[in-house]
Amino acid sequence: MEHNKHHIMSVKTATLVLAMLLFLTFVTVAVSRIDLGYLNVIVALALATTKSLFVILFFMHLKYENKMLKLFVFICFLILAIFIGMTFFDVAYR
Repeated sequence: MEHNKHHIMSVKTATLVLAMLLFLTFVTVAVSRIDLGYLNVIVALALATTKSLFVILFFMHLKYENKMLKLFVFICFLILAIFIGMTFFDVAYR
């Protein structure tokens, strides 16, 4: 019988990821106060994607999963990005 190995993240790694998430949250708030025109949405989505990537990789342990699961998660995010991009083009050309 095959047993699944559970990965235990070190306190140092969890602390570094938390510090990065807090820093990115600070950057998000700081950038939201700057008027970048149409780039505001792009920067906000880029920062949100980066933060979600950290959460998914480390706190949901995707970093330690097999390649097939990583591929499926990547495909899901790619499809989501395509849908969001289509929405932006639809709104931009109305």
